[in-house]
Amino acid sequence: MIQVNALGDACPIPVVKTKNAIKELGGSGVVETLVDNEIAVQNLTKMADQKGYDVKSEKLGEGRFKVVMTVDGGTPADSPEEKTACFAPAPGRGTLVAVSSSQMGEGSEELGRTLLKGFLYALTQLDELPQTLLFYNGGAAMTCEGSPALEDIKSLEAQGVEVLTCGTCLNFYGLTDKLRVGEVTNMYTIAEKLAGAGHIIKP
Repeated sequence: MIQVNALGDACPIPVVKTKNAIKELGGSGVVETLVDNEIAVQNLTKMADQKGYDVKSEKLGEGRFKVVMTVDGGTPADSPEEKTACFAPAPGRGTLVAVSSSQMGEGSEELGRTLLKGFLYALTQLDELPQTLLFYNGGAAMTCEGSPALEDIKSLEAQGVEVLTCGTCLNFYGLTDKLRVGEVTNMYTIAEKLAGAGHIIKP
């Protein structure tokens, strides 16, 4: 049995940690994951159901849950069929991710920043990576010094993902000298990339 401590971890980290533990099993065995919220329990249960693993969950106390998965050597944990509440289907070549803000969605700015960081981390865990990451307007800050997702974006670039940031946007926000990953681009290239993309994802 492998025990995974995901207490205090935000989505999608509990799912990623559990996925990696299942890989370590080498085919079959039991993975026990500790989490501190019911959403994580639901995400892990959904992953197990989709993979055909036996899964049981138990509330151990206030803010403490245990999810136990039994793997019998069926479908590999990294198969293309896997989908979870924290992951979109793995995009194929020609997919462009357009980030136009430093937060994801509307509502709480703090939550939005957390969600965007989680989304960019989740991209690093996909079996098939997007072809291009495009950052513009407020999203330009994500490729600059101080970005909470800088290491994840660097990881994607190291794996061959093209990272482009709008030069006009960097200049407008006074970030020209703070770019730390990828290349500066212009509006013509932005239009060209968007028009030529097979799929566009906008978090």
